[in-house]
Amino acid sequence: MPLEDGDLMVSLYILLKYFEEKSQFNLDVMDKFWLSDPQEHDFPAAADYLSLHLSETEAADIVEKLKAGKTIIKKAKDILRASELPLLDKDNIHVRENLKKAKKGGKMSPVLLVRHNSKLIVADGYHRLCAIYYLSEDEDIPCRLV
Repeated sequence: MPLEDGDLMVSLYILLKYFEEKSQFNLDVMDKFWLSDPQEHDFPAAADYLSLHLSETEAADIVEKLKAGKTIIKKAKDILRASELPLLDKDNIHVRENLKKAKKGGKMSPVLLVRHNSKLIVADGYHRLCAIYYLSEDEDIPCRLV
């Protein structure tokens, strides 16, 4: 029996909402290693780092967008590859501490990412990214991307 226009629209709406939620927020990932939102101190850290690449004003504007952004899920390997950053050594003190935290069930802040001039900047969370990569390069990482 064919769907009527109204039924089709409702079905499409439900499917769109389902995929929108799946791409932005995966509760299993969040429960595993991550807080649902970045911590307040992550934003000034991102601003400090971004101000090395951009003007203070541009950095502040981007940080406001990161604060307002939605958390999405990306693979550790994809973030690392797109950022063109090297994988930090397991013995790096911050990577080591984040690995311990994750293995003990501690929660970490989502990673803050910025697309700028065809580059991906890890504005905050580089050590967390590397730590999770050591657990599995295929791990999902919650992030904010602007």
